[in-house]
Amino acid sequence: MPRLLLTGLLFFFTIFKDMFQNIKIKDVISYLEKEIPLALQEDYDNCGLQTGDPEDVLSGILITLDVTPEVIEEALQKKCNFIISHHPITLTGIKKMTGDTMPVKIFKEALTRKISIYSIHTNIDGLKKGVSGILGQKLGLINIKILSYTKKSLLKLVTFVPAEHADKVRNALFEAGAGKIGNYESCSYNIYGEGTFCGDETTNPYVGNKGEIHFEKEIRIETVLPAYQQNNVLKALLSAHPYEEVAYDFYQLENNWEEAGIGIIGELKEPEKPIDFLKRLKEITNSAFIKHSQPPDNQIKKIAVCGGSGSFLIPNAISAKADVFITGDVKYHQFFDIPANIMIADIGHYESEQFSKELFFAIITKKFPNFAVHFSEVNSNPIKYFS
Repeated sequence: MPRLLLTGLLFFFTIFKDMFQNIKIKDVISYLEKEIPLALQEDYDNCGLQTGDPEDVLSGILITLDVTPEVIEEALQKKCNFIISHHPITLTGIKKMTGDTMPVKIFKEALTRKISIYSIHTNIDGLKKGVSGILGQKLGLINIKILSYTKKSLLKLVTFVPAEHADKVRNALFEAGAGKIGNYESCSYNIYGEGTFCGDETTNPYVGNKGEIHFEKEIRIETVLPAYQQNNVLKALLSAHPYEEVAYDFYQLENNWEEAGIGIIGELKEPEKPIDFLKRLKEITNSAFIKHSQPPDNQIKKIAVCGGSGSFLIPNAISAKADVFITGDVKYHQFFDIPANIMIADIGHYESEQFSKELFFAIITKKFPNFAVHFSEVNSNPIKYFS
């Protein structure tokens, strides 16, 4: 190999090696929070960075469902200083760092070993592509929709822009997260009109003169956005708009956002007998056993899913005319109230959420394809089965 070419390759390798080594934990967190916003978590939840320094240079990522002392030890063995978990260390918070409770042990060990822990819980539960969605994919469901939509999750933005600046403002809004409807992007409605304004002596108008009423050809731009993106979109609007004072309105919409809600419902390509479906469900989830209500007389075609503790969605599954509802943590007395035309299948909390690790892996490696991302090999399910 010619020396000049070898020198060049070594030069570029050094550059990319330095870039690779200088990825910080905060870089991964920033990306995760764009893909899975913290604003989507439930009020009771505790998602996000649990402990650690986001300025630390990343050495490796370990993905787990739960954080236990064994998982922290595994992270050390695999040279990972960043753990991403589905369940937070605690939902309620810790007021005292004393005693031998599991959360206190984990916090102490993580701080001592300089391991950062980040949790993605109900903010991924609340997305169609989330925990329920990936289980639905494993089951081969098609025509997947949200089972229970998140209310008041959409806003409409209306603003008025000089005609020659409309493209710039629209593009800024779209880049900030506005204008997405289903599988379509850059969606807006535009009306040509004429605006008027008159600034006092303290103003510096973009067009027109102080103290004089001005008529300007403008475009009224309307677009939709997820409510959690309001601040980002407003910042983009104010930055791109030429006016000193920008006229805009946000309206709360009653429309359902097709990406946000708890649980999913979909269909099998071909119907299955209840017993055959249960066998396949047990195999896919590797469940020790499945608790279920009386199977319906008809074949299984329409299936509702909620990973985790989803028994509160049983009425939604019934209303949606599902043949079976798959979830975890169904109580004994709830089985008495199940109609004959639907089967409830309780596969267990851990079993229904286990594929969240694959979901996190896919999201992270899409942005950081060459970085060390590991699945935890620790079975953190606290429930054991005797057979």
